[in-house]
Amino acid sequence: MADFHQSGVVPTFHRLGAANMERMTAELTEFNKSRPLALVLPTTPQELDSEAQRKIIDNLKSVRYLNEIVITLGRTDDPAQFERAKKMFAVLPQRHRVIWASGPRLNELYKVLEEADLSAGGDGKGRSAWIAYGYILSRNESRVIGLHDCDIVNYSLELLGRLFYPIASPRIDYAFCKGYYARVTDRMHGRATRLFVTPLVRSLIKLFGHLPFLVYLDSFRYALAGEFSMVSELALINRIPSDWGLEVETLAEVYRNYSLRRICQAELCETYEHKHQPLSAEDPKTGLMKMAIDIAKSIFRNLAIESVVLSDSALRTLVVNYQRTAKDAIKRYGDDSEINGLAFDYHQETVMVEAFTRAIQMAGHEFMDDPLYSPLIPSWNRIISAAPDYLARLRETVEQDNKK
Repeated sequence: MADFHQSGVVPTFHRLGAANMERMTAELTEFNKSRPLALVLPTTPQELDSEAQRKIIDNLKSVRYLNEIVITLGRTDDPAQFERAKKMFAVLPQRHRVIWASGPRLNELYKVLEEADLSAGGDGKGRSAWIAYGYILSRNESRVIGLHDCDIVNYSLELLGRLFYPIASPRIDYAFCKGYYARVTDRMHGRATRLFVTPLVRSLIKLFGHLPFLVYLDSFRYALAGEFSMVSELALINRIPSDWGLEVETLAEVYRNYSLRRICQAELCETYEHKHQPLSAEDPKTGLMKMAIDIAKSIFRNLAIESVVLSDSALRTLVVNYQRTAKDAIKRYGDDSEINGLAFDYHQETVMVEAFTRAIQMAGHEFMDDPLYSPLIPSWNRIISAAPDYLARLRETVEQDNKK
């Protein structure tokens, strides 16, 4: 029997059997007439070479309900890579633009912000998403924005349709939808979520009680999923981090800017597979260690906003409690794997938790040394206030870059 259990404070929309894609496509096509849909695809040169990227493009060629597609190419200053990206996506029949997020024209625009004591952040997924939102806002056509990663190995149109539907539909009318799915092949994946974020949030609940923000975070089945959709107004008022805290910080911004009644999560597909980050246990500047540190600092920063005091003694208690909670979770995942006939490496799971424990310690010390540090890129509302013509200049820059 399919799971239809509702838990937590966020409405959950389940995948109750295979989707009727003919029905969903017809309805999304109708929704697009009154609520035009924009899809954002942040990508990198490495992903351009992947089979996953080619499959995504092949699938999107048949989609008729998108008003526009905005592809953001980051992490390269090579003009040849930008030209290659434009050529790859030129097969799309929808109106589309490729934004060269690290190109010379946009670097000049970033300097305009620096002159106003603002920053577009470092070159990464956060900035790529932010600049794509700005371009969509500059056109003032699309009313719904969806984003998904470009490394999804088993991409499908069901994933895309279910991602947009809760926001596109005027009948159910949500403002933000977070995707979730099972990360399972012959074994369980999703290590950063199941071994780090969930045990960390639940340890914080044990330590500080059922604070509304922590209960909200714990309601998401896959807090680190890279897929979500939202009304365009959120792109205007949300701040976006330029580090690995993107997914958690996005949830925090939505929490502050919209009622819980208009925030939901939707199961997008039966299973989901993409590239796996290395642990890099000895290097806190890369891999899952860097991700864990940035995520923990994001959670600590948002707890401070909620007036929670994270003292040295609280941090020490949190570290011990997290490690116990996470190791208890390992036992559950091991038993779940066994009953389903999945491979499970108890030793590697434990090594992962021990590394994440060190990440929490590092994050706690960094946060207390500099609690005012924030990787957040200013909201587009703030940008417009500081530079009223910035969106128009951004639109012109993108159009110039996309001229043949």
